[in-house]
Amino acid sequence: MPLTPQATPTQTTTTTYWLEHAWLGAHVEPGVAVEVADGRITAVRQGVPAPPPGAEALYGLTIPGLANAHSHAFHRALRGTVQVGSGTFWTWREVMYGVAERLTPDSYYALARAVYAEMALAGITCVGEFHYLHHAPGGTRYDDPNAMGRALLAAAADAGIRITLLDTAYLSAGFGDPPNRHQLRFSDGTADAWAERADALKGSEHARIGAAVHSVRAVPAGELGTVADWARRREAPLHVHLSEQTAENDACRAAHGRTPTQLLAEHGVLGPRTTAVHATHLTDQDIALLGGSTTGVCMCPTTERDLADGIGPAVALQEQGSPLSLGSDSHAVVDLLEEARAMELNERLRTRTRGHWTAAALLRAATADGHAALGWDDAGTLAPGALADLTTIRLDSVRTAGPLPRLGAETAVFAATAADVRHTIVAGRQIVREGTHTGVPDVPTALADAIAAVRG
Repeated sequence: MPLTPQATPTQTTTTTYWLEHAWLGAHVEPGVAVEVADGRITAVRQGVPAPPPGAEALYGLTIPGLANAHSHAFHRALRGTVQVGSGTFWTWREVMYGVAERLTPDSYYALARAVYAEMALAGITCVGEFHYLHHAPGGTRYDDPNAMGRALLAAAADAGIRITLLDTAYLSAGFGDPPNRHQLRFSDGTADAWAERADALKGSEHARIGAAVHSVRAVPAGELGTVADWARRREAPLHVHLSEQTAENDACRAAHGRTPTQLLAEHGVLGPRTTAVHATHLTDQDIALLGGSTTGVCMCPTTERDLADGIGPAVALQEQGSPLSLGSDSHAVVDLLEEARAMELNERLRTRTRGHWTAAALLRAATADGHAALGWDDAGTLAPGALADLTTIRLDSVRTAGPLPRLGAETAVFAATAADVRHTIVAGRQIVREGTHTGVPDVPTALADAIAAVRG
């Protein structure tokens, strides 16, 4: 594992990309030239019917790079394994603990690098890593207390994508209960000790540092404010798992006489830099508190359905004022187009009506709003000044062939999959070219080897 993260190289000269079709936020435009210098878009010219001399042609539909707003990289090792038999989130969690127990900084780097390369193949240019696996088994600190976090930062750099490391406070097993033997790796003991360790993490060109409250069951109420204050002082993103299971709501009411959302509101956790993840089982008052504080909500539909968690009130949350983002969470699949599609289709099943979001609105959740949730407000659009992060989706595969190009957004959201991503560009540099990762040429083997190393 590299000792320090390596910054994603940026362009020092102007590069021109010619986009056969480009999604410009509200519509698809044919023939667009995008000029890039020093990792940013410097010009967007429409009405360019053919590639200009020296331009690199991107055939298909080009959209801003996708933002995966919620990831636990090591959960990728569970894919397939946890599909044997039945159970609940809580039985799934026991299998997850077994994988977490076997990870070291070196093996986590190898696994995360492969997972982030898989994300790049899926058109993801930025990931929010909800990171709570801090210490050695038994809770012993590494010589570098942030060895595991630095492994993730290095893995993202070497896979060519941006990362917001959401360093996570995880202090208890439940309301009033000390960490169990698995959770000792996660805990710093107190929120002050967590903050002291997190202070040593620094961002870079490809990385930003944020904070997370694992959940109201994992951070005592009296320590929530310490985490929120840390994020506020740093002007950093703050994320929190919220009401993913009804058991959490019941335990919170028993301990505090209020819902998890109400508890977070009372301790200053909610607000425009905060993102609640899942927010599945909410009361009307909870929805009003989240929306009224413009707290964002990250929906993770493929994980929520995989774990049988339920369907969250995404429409009501957005109507109340909560921006929506998307995440692949446990990586049952890594496909942000599927997450966008699933959010709409889940709502169709729940309500038996269609058309809750347009394709453009779903793409915004997967791009601009996802980046904003991770603290990258300068990404997620094809506009001068924005970071030059692009994703090109084939319009001629067996899944996408047929519709008119002007329906490219609808085709991308409701027909395409991650397998249709043709190119991924980060800071103006091609990370994926014609479906092949330029830095990790054999991603399947990298994944297989890394997972085998931590398999029980």
